[in-house]
Amino acid sequence: MKKNKFREMLGVLLICSVVLSACSTSSQASTTAAVTTSATTAAAAASSQSGETTAAAPASVAVSDVVTFDEADKAVDWSAETSTAIKLNGTSAAVTGSGAKASGSTVTISAAGTYVLSGTLSDGQVVVDVQDDGDVHLVLNGANIHDNDSAGIYIKEAGNVVLTLQEGTENTISDGATYVFADAATDEPSAAIFSKADLTINGTGKLSVVASYNDGITSKDDLKIVSGTIDITAADDGIVGKDMVAIEDGTVTIKAEGDGIKSTNDTDEGRGFIAIAGGTFTIEAGNDGIQAETELIVDGGTFNLVTGGGNVNGEVKQEEGPGGMGMQRGGMNATSAAGTSADAAATATTETTETGSTSAKGVKAGGDMTVNGGTFTIDSADDALHSNSNVTVTGGEFEIATGDDGIHADALTTIAGGSINITKSYEGIEGANITISGGEIHVVASDDGINVAGGSDETSEAAGGRADQFSASSNNLLTISGGIVNVDAAGDGLDSNGSISMTGGTVSVNGPTMNGNGALDYDGTFNISGGTLVAAGSSGMAQATSEESSQFTISMTFSQAQQAGTLVHLQDSDGNTIMTFAPSKNYQSVVISSPELAQGGSYTLYTGGSSTGSNTDGLYTDGAYTGGTKVTDFEVSSSVTWLNESGVTTANSGGGFGGGGGGGRPQGGGR
Repeated sequence: MKKNKFREMLGVLLICSVVLSACSTSSQASTTAAVTTSATTAAAAASSQSGETTAAAPASVAVSDVVTFDEADKAVDWSAETSTAIKLNGTSAAVTGSGAKASGSTVTISAAGTYVLSGTLSDGQVVVDVQDDGDVHLVLNGANIHDNDSAGIYIKEAGNVVLTLQEGTENTISDGATYVFADAATDEPSAAIFSKADLTINGTGKLSVVASYNDGITSKDDLKIVSGTIDITAADDGIVGKDMVAIEDGTVTIKAEGDGIKSTNDTDEGRGFIAIAGGTFTIEAGNDGIQAETELIVDGGTFNLVTGGGNVNGEVKQEEGPGGMGMQRGGMNATSAAGTSADAAATATTETTETGSTSAKGVKAGGDMTVNGGTFTIDSADDALHSNSNVTVTGGEFEIATGDDGIHADALTTIAGGSINITKSYEGIEGANITISGGEIHVVASDDGINVAGGSDETSEAAGGRADQFSASSNNLLTISGGIVNVDAAGDGLDSNGSISMTGGTVSVNGPTMNGNGALDYDGTFNISGGTLVAAGSSGMAQATSEESSQFTISMTFSQAQQAGTLVHLQDSDGNTIMTFAPSKNYQSVVISSPELAQGGSYTLYTGGSSTGSNTDGLYTDGAYTGGTKVTDFEVSSSVTWLNESGVTTANSGGGFGGGGGGGRPQGGGR
């Protein structure tokens, strides 16, 4: 009997939708409903406050909600008196006990029970063929099995099979590069360890799998890993579970030409998912590192993933200019110098023709992806985290270098916690809608840092368009209500092909040094009612927040580019610091919004100088500011105060390459 709570929960929820009163005794369904209601209520509250339509976040889900690791999965004990011993010896085997027989180099297990394998089989196979669906416990007790033309272990039929790696032993299962099948219509087995029944691996020993033909370990049903040290080298995929792959713990090392870990069932509801509670994973894959056909849930673990040869093999893309055209970037002015590596990478890119390239993503889900914890180091040629539906991150630590997007969702990207450090990307964080309510996020991008666009990048590619060429929609929304966000982008810093709503958090943007993009870029509105925002970059496409905002903003445009590291300091008439910021790149425009700005207040803006305060992402706290040059004195009289070196000016509704919403653009900045 399958212990799959995910399928059970789906059934309960379906019944609840028809007869709600009948579900009062289902605590699991009640919890799910409560979480969903909470998420919907929070979304509605944010929508009401911001005046925008906020996408509702998916209900919170953990590994324990979808799968159970029961006593049978964890059973490792056995005794010589109650088990059958199978001693492997070259091209033959000796069986002591009942339920199994040896014929030449083939051992066939035909009855339920415990079987202990030891010794070496140089060219042979262990077959499990239990017709009454009985449960089988296989113990690898120092077993080395190689089959030149088929699977080393072939589980043809059984109820559930538990494969135990005996403590203190090393075991190896391997195959040849070519399989021999009964006829042309047969293509199974197709892995060094191949099971047509539920398969669980446990124990504290070591298992090495060398799969020269195709996959390392495959189950055509459920595949669970409870514990053990597993080392796989595979000609195609490392670990495959059709209905699910569920991992509680263990140390897993995979070097695969195809995918590292994958599930494949895309037809049966509630199946085809991957759930990882913990473990240590080192995966080098030619294609995806971890790929779930439907949902993917990670609660914890340590992950070191390299896919497609790493980020250096990412597809080179040309940045899209306004109106979807490829563009040559124009500098701020003759005094502009190169910015950070993000700008250099963007300037060096050349246009390539889109092809149906192989997916080489770090972690990928066809359905929802939820990451509640874990430590991830991802070096991927394609997206690091990718979902064809929603991505939700509630915790974890991420170090990401990618040849494409750092985090991508075709629908909603939600970040509520964790530490995310994207050191290299084409676009840092992307989704049709993005909601950030917590966590600490650092993004370096050769194009847009955070991009709310709408649509599916894979759909665009399939249609022959440029990857990530999303369609604009008034429904697209970037919502920031908490957390720390720091962006270094050669393209747009915060980019929404809809609107932006900010009610809390701290956001700092080091935007483009070229005039074809802006630190802020949106088509609808940018309503800010809380939090701290500073965005520095070029001036050609500069936008501020919207006039409808309840929190005050200043937008300063300089007549000449300021050098990277030159402080921008804003203080009130009493000398109290509103903000001190050191942009990491050259800049000609800076936007500052703070709860400390007040209607009718008098302020002074300085550049240069130094601060004795503590510097985090260029923002200084505490300490004293000295030695700066006064740029201008001004008074805040409207929600957005536009400044140049002569003082208060007015916003320009056009300018640059066009586009943009209610943030306007400033009049030129000369004295």
